[in-house]
Amino acid sequence: MSDILELFLGLILGAIAMYWVFSFFRKKRSKELTEHQSTILLDKIKSVCKLITVEGDFAEIYRYENTKERFLSLVSSKKKALIIINAKAHIGFDLKKLQMYADNDKKRIILTNFPQPEILSISPELQFYDIQNGLFNSFTPTDLTSLNMEAKQHIRDKIPQSGLMDTANKEALEAVLLIEKIVETIGWKLDYSALEMNNRKKELLEK
Repeated sequence: MSDILELFLGLILGAIAMYWVFSFFRKKRSKELTEHQSTILLDKIKSVCKLITVEGDFAEIYRYENTKERFLSLVSSKKKALIIINAKAHIGFDLKKLQMYADNDKKRIILTNFPQPEILSISPELQFYDIQNGLFNSFTPTDLTSLNMEAKQHIRDKIPQSGLMDTANKEALEAVLLIEKIVETIGWKLDYSALEMNNRKKELLEK
């Protein structure tokens, strides 16, 4: 009788042990899968990298003058040109600057900070008019490179007054909703309650 009881108890203890081992590995595998999902998801969001929300076109007239002096400043030579700048500027968000982390237990991506809009690119096209070379001061290929950089800076200085940054800032909620859709593709949730989005939501609804 005692042998049967010991065998019975042994089977019960063995079953409990096997169930515990099975549960342990199942939870471990589930945890590893969840952590793997969150890593892939965060990488997927960051792979979007730069999100363009606003595009602006600029047409500016830029006067360029450059004077060189020789012989102890007794002789000067001036070159000048009238330049038409047609430029396209892209304003948006660098998503690599997102601050977020994964709550693996609740399958949530928590967004704690959203980047400010910034100038992502400026593509100027220059047209030269009324080009005048000086006696010993004429335009060179190096000047064209420098003028292209000056044109970009000229447009960059115009952007704050153009309203493009404000427009891009109003589009921030739409950018967050895009990220939310990416998160939902694998059954997770995006928590952006830490962001101050109330004004942006209001502005979006008023459109």
